[in-house]
Amino acid sequence: MERMLDIGGRKIEAAFFGPSPDKAPTLVLLHEGLGCVAMWRDFPEKLAKASGYGVLAYSRFGYGKSSPAPLPRPLSYMHDEALAVLPQVLDAAGVKKAVLVGHSDGASIAVIYGGGAQDFRVRGLVLMAPHFFVEDVSVKSIAAAKVAYETGGLKARLAKYHGENTENAFRGWNDAWLDPEFRDWNIEEYIATIRVPILLIQGEDDAYGTLKQLDACEREAYCPVERLVLARCGHAPQIEQPEETLRAIADFTNRLLAVHEGLRPAAA
Repeated sequence: MERMLDIGGRKIEAAFFGPSPDKAPTLVLLHEGLGCVAMWRDFPEKLAKASGYGVLAYSRFGYGKSSPAPLPRPLSYMHDEALAVLPQVLDAAGVKKAVLVGHSDGASIAVIYGGGAQDFRVRGLVLMAPHFFVEDVSVKSIAAAKVAYETGGLKARLAKYHGENTENAFRGWNDAWLDPEFRDWNIEEYIATIRVPILLIQGEDDAYGTLKQLDACEREAYCPVERLVLARCGHAPQIEQPEETLRAIADFTNRLLAVHEGLRPAAA
């Protein structure tokens, strides 16, 4: 089911799969820096079926069919998304109990919210290809994306998903990451204040980050942390190794939510 959520007079594109939030916990998908609802492809539907829980995917401002976002984006844009926008989305969607499932920038947003907000609706975090700090490999790959956007076919490919938001989506992400001041961006401080279990998933061949990101989370966390490193996988586990990724998330969420009375999946 697709809906447009009203967030402060602006629109957020959202799609719901599986049981509604009033009938089961919701796995909330937080997309990457160039993502949106449509770019999750069939992953949300498959995740709802694999887990038995509801799934909510939404496009942040400036992405997909959502309202545009002002440019340039501040270097604090992930903090802003986590602490100002995400709770309003959860409220507008009627989410009662949730696991945040973030990919790349979306994983970082999940970390900031998990560690920076006392939201007892959130029972766990799934972090795919997360960023806790900036690495040289990240900047190099993001610089290459700029070249592909300006001189290659990346802009046309993104336009299929973002339409009028294409420039907004790309510049908001790319310009922020390539700003020299962004090299000091670091969210490791939020890890220690997360009080729910974490599942980490990353591909061995991720061009946007090394396994040092996962090491940092395991080193700083006080909550239970599980780690899955996928062979023959780059930056998008949900696309490149979907079966293993779905199995891992479904197993994690079922073990996590089944311990709470009344939170067993509708159809495991």
